[in-house]
Amino acid sequence: MDLSYIINELAEERENYFNAISPPIIQTSNFAFPTVEAMRSAFRDEMSTYLYSRGINPTVDILRTKLAALDGAEDCLVFNNGAAAVFAGVLANVKSGDHIVSVQHPYTWAAHMFDRILPRFGVSTTYVDGTRIEEFERAILPNTRLIYLESPNSWWLDIQDLAAVADLARSENIITLIDNSYCTPLYQKPIELGIDIAMQTATKYIGGHSDTLGGVLCGSAAMMKRIFDSEYLCVGSGIQPFNAWMLLRGLRTLPMRLERIAQTTRQVLDFLKSHPRVEETIFPLDPDYPQYALARKQMKGASGLISFYLKADTIGEIERFCESLKHFRMAVSWGGHESLVIPKCASLEPSAFDARNRNHRMIRLYVGLEDGEYLIRDLEQAF
Repeated sequence: MDLSYIINELAEERENYFNAISPPIIQTSNFAFPTVEAMRSAFRDEMSTYLYSRGINPTVDILRTKLAALDGAEDCLVFNNGAAAVFAGVLANVKSGDHIVSVQHPYTWAAHMFDRILPRFGVSTTYVDGTRIEEFERAILPNTRLIYLESPNSWWLDIQDLAAVADLARSENIITLIDNSYCTPLYQKPIELGIDIAMQTATKYIGGHSDTLGGVLCGSAAMMKRIFDSEYLCVGSGIQPFNAWMLLRGLRTLPMRLERIAQTTRQVLDFLKSHPRVEETIFPLDPDYPQYALARKQMKGASGLISFYLKADTIGEIERFCESLKHFRMAVSWGGHESLVIPKCASLEPSAFDARNRNHRMIRLYVGLEDGEYLIRDLEQAF
């Protein structure tokens, strides 16, 4: 299926809504039925029809269909945010007494779930160095039910051999779930590599304008039905029609935004690699990246996140650098039009800073849609 068709035409039956180019926002809480039997049928399977917008909604359906097609998946569920999507994807596949294997340094709210919430219900997690398949092999226990991946993750940009992990998991009857927010389905297709559930935070590149939230799970129809009938409906974390419409709007320009961001990121990376105040840069498609060969094998491209270690003796130097930037805004998240910066030391109390621990000197940049030279001049004056 052509990318242009998916983004611009798929699931958009314009003759059903006055031939409007932009799809309508069906801003309704519920839907009426002509007969008792029609309502009864909806109660039997709420995913098969429109009953209540907590579940399925026509505007959301257009987005679901497009996102599933982008991932090469049978079906898709869209959530209010990425954390909700991760939570539902994991909760649907574990029970008391089960075990999870997760890559180290996962997304903050994934780690919160693994470390604080799931142990209350008898579910344990082992963290592994995901760059080595042997680490997964050693961590698997008889009660392991799920492997959680982030490739690349959003700070150290570690990647995993997705096909190898998928083969291992399948041989052990283990479900695999990946956070694919960094690449999006345009630059990496985990389901084609054998992963069961592909997740992405639509807040980032799908939305693209830093003005709405969203989370996506794509996978088999059976898996999406399992999640829909339980976690999706019970927790009430499905996306609202207006937010779904905003994500549809963002999706229209996704390819060109990613292309522009990728080009500018290369310019910024080259500048950082040559600057004397930079100890080391981290970027998956940099030939100096330790997993470069694997990145080239399973990723079609890389987007706007670059991490680097600043040469600094004090936390004050790092703070002054970040606060001196005029065009990189200091903020969390990424994927929008604006360039961002976040220092790792922002999560530390100043008294805990240790310049010998280079992770304390780590800075993450997100490169947005601005001109490359404009951003480089800003970095230069801040250095």
